[in-house]
Amino acid sequence: MQSIDKGHEPRDVDVTAATRGVWLVKVPKYLAERWEKAEGNSEVGKLRLTRSNRLPSGQKPEVLFTSSDTIMAQVGTVSDIPHQHKFALTAVANQNLTVFSQSPNLDRVFIEGKVIQRGECHPIADDNYRKLKRKQLEINNKPKREIVLLQQVVMAYKPRSDHIFSSEERQKKKEDAKRSRLDRDRVMDMLFAAFEKHQYYNVKDLVGITKQPIPYLKEILQEICTYNMKAPHKNMWELKPEFRHYRQQEGSS
Repeated sequence: MQSIDKGHEPRDVDVTAATRGVWLVKVPKYLAERWEKAEGNSEVGKLRLTRSNRLPSGQKPEVLFTSSDTIMAQVGTVSDIPHQHKFALTAVANQNLTVFSQSPNLDRVFIEGKVIQRGECHPIADDNYRKLKRKQLEINNKPKREIVLLQQVVMAYKPRSDHIFSSEERQKKKEDAKRSRLDRDRVMDMLFAAFEKHQYYNVKDLVGITKQPIPYLKEILQEICTYNMKAPHKNMWELKPEFRHYRQQEGSS
């Protein structure tokens, strides 16, 4: 909010150059990048205009822009850019365009002039331009993914001496080892009591009820229970028929 409020603060406007005529020209990206990297107040190139009295009536003057040696020799930018460009001029028509600038500390605004001519900067199709377009095509046509023959083993991950599943397995074994084996008849009594409440159990629930190691519990379950392999009670245990009504049988005898 502070920046927005600051953007609407009143500022002094310098109108000294308000009547000066300026050109508004669109330039290629590679040329604009070099101009941005140029030092302040340095020469980026020269314009050559043909005199209007040498041209037929109504024909616009020809404008040729030649980049300076400093711009052409910049390091870290696109190499082999065209040295010369032509300006394609168009009329401003009824548009009223003004160029503004702002001081570095943002406390003052300047009017740099009124746009009296618009144009576009086009490169001349010389050898440098053809090299530039060839490089651009090669970059655009280069596949994003390609097969590379590796000369040595690439370690895409850091080796580990231990993994999560290994520690989980060890923890599970420790918990089983902590469970002390109860007397077989006592475990059976707990199982019979559980099956009086529900007909089907999975082994995880029975471990929670009896607190016995899984291998020991399965030995007892195989004696008195049937393991269901089909739906709707797949992977669950139930009492064998001869044990399902054992309490009723004891009471009737």
